[in-house]
Parts: sequence; structure tokens; C-alpha cells
Amino acid sequence: MEHEAHTHHGAHTAAPAGATWPTAARATLHCLTGCAIGEVLGMVIGTALGWGNVPTTVLAIALAFFFGYSLTLRGVLKAGLGLRAAIRVALAADTLSIAVMELIDNGVIVLWPDAMDAELADALFWVSLAISLVIAFVVTTPVNKWMIGRGKGHAVVHRYHH
Repeated sequence: MEHEAHTHHGAHTAAPAGATWPTAARATLHCLTGCAIGEVLGMVIGTALGWGNVPTTVLAIALAFFFGYSLTLRGVLKAGLGLRAAIRVALAADTLSIAVMELIDNGVIVLWPDAMDAELADALFWVSLAISLVIAFVVTTPVNKWMIGRGKGHAVVHRYHH
């Protein structure tokens, strides 16, 4: 890997030089996509089934991690990695990013007046969810930049991009 990083200096590598804001934003957008799919699906399922706030939030967080990891797994499996190695890469690449995103996203919704009690038909449900995801993106991008600059997080995934 080290030799490859030196020969392809301008390419996506785990080298700190790859820790640009656009790279961090792309990594965070990737994370946001998986988180948003899981978060929205979990909130919709829990709310539609009339579940309380805690089980709905737990489902949304679990699905956010599932879909976040799944998107990374899909990419690295496509790049030719075996399942066990692909799982390790997904865990290394996404765990902190998803955790920060979920903490911020759910924190905003918990603190937003009446958002936890909003129903699917309420504009507040969708507006608070959308805004919480945007705030989570803004907060998580510097975390991903820091991780990529240290060869961690999404830098691990970039080693497998063609």
C-alpha cells in the first residue's frame, strides 16, 4: 500500500494529502446517504406502527448503521475484496462517521420542540428530520477530514477504489 500511495500521488490515497474538504464532504455525503435511508425508514416504520419514541429511535439508528455499512460493503465487494475483509473495511471506514452523524441527527430531533411527537403527515416530522440530517452533515464533515488525514475512516475505503 505504501508504494502505491507514493506512485499515485494525486490519486485517492490514505496519505494525509488526500484530506481535503471536498474529499471529506464526499465521504460524509456517502455516510449521510446510508444514514438518511436508515433513519427515515426507521422513523417511518416506528411512527407508522405507533411505536414510542425510544423503540422508533433505536430502530432508526440500527437501520442507519446497517445501510451506512451496506453502501460501503457494496463498493468494496465490487472492488474484489472478500466478505470478511470487506466487513473490516466497512467497520473501520464508517463507524465513527455514522456514530457522530446519528448522535447529532437524533440530538437535534430530541431537542427540537414537538419533533419527537410529530406524525408522518406532519410537516414538522419531515422538516425536523431533513434539517437534523443537514446539521449532522456539517458537524460530521470535519470529523471525516480529520480521520482521512490520519489514514483512517474513508481513507481505508479509497484504497480499494479504481
